Amino acid sequence: MTGANDGGCWVYAERQGDSFLSVSLELLGKARELADRLGGELTALTVGGNSGAGAPLRRYGPDHVLELTHPLLATYDAKAYATAIGAELSKSKPSALLLGATRNGQDLAGRLAVRMRTGLTAHVTGIELDDRQNLVGWVPGFGGGIEAGVSCPVRRPQMVTVRPGVFPLPEGRTPTGDVREVVPELSEKDLGSRRVSFEVKGSSVDLTRAGVIVVGGRGTGGDFTRLEKLARLLGGEVGATRIATDAGWVERDRMIGQTGVITHPKLVLVLGASGAVQFTVGIDRASTVVAVNRDPSAPIFDHADLGIVGDLGPVVDSLLRALEA
Repeated sequence: MTGANDGGCWVYAERQGDSFLSVSLELLGKARELADRLGGELTALTVGGNSGAGAPLRRYGPDHVLELTHPLLATYDAKAYATAIGAELSKSKPSALLLGATRNGQDLAGRLAVRMRTGLTAHVTGIELDDRQNLVGWVPGFGGGIEAGVSCPVRRPQMVTVRPGVFPLPEGRTPTGDVREVVPELSEKDLGSRRVSFEVKGSSVDLTRAGVIVVGGRGTGGDFTRLEKLARLLGGEVGATRIATDAGWVERDRMIGQTGVITHPKLVLVLGASGAVQFTVGIDRASTVVAVNRDPSAPIFDHADLGIVGDLGPVVDSLLRALEA
């Protein structure tokens, strides 16, 4: 059986404009730890239309930075990115590939797993090595009744996607490693779509860096106006459960939980959310959790340091009056 250190560990470093997503840097920190334990090398893989963009990644510990550069890769295209990256994976044969569980990262991971005929563990909340040095990705299952460790002992590369905030952001250090640029062989036929216009709706927010988060759930009934005011008074950000984002009450970037982001705030106020495990995994690392729910048996109270049983409106109004005073 192939060991997990054969071919090294790769991290897909996803770009956002001229910078990299925080989750990619978080993964580099964790992958550096894994590579050191395995005695293998760490490669940061980045894709885009301009060369030289990967140099900042050298501050986060990779042994190598691989830039796939081509004009057709200037904006994300699932087919073109999978084609370019798949070719490099086939040549270099890394043992593991870690990707952020972002919109594009999840899209890309599924395509690459099929292309490479390997396994993919999605939305993991932890990564470790088993006694045969295979990666084990931990995911909650059956409504939180179990936590399953999933491994891929035979096929390579072992692939996992990780939500933002699961691992700490590593500190930048003295740049290490070499940077190598590769220009893939691509043509228009390798594109899966053609962009005719581009519009950004809503505001981008990084809840993994917020010190205070005010979270709204089903119990808000879609009224996030007071929650936004409360968050402003507390110097924090608004978050939401999946139900709230699926209903379109707030943008999806604000979704917290297993399929959202994992947060580390000093204070989180959970308003009108029952507390399903898929959500609470995103707040369990908060220093203080305050929950408000009219149901005294709501599971959220098992995760709260302070619980208030009552109707959401009067409680929030009282908080607003106190803070404004």
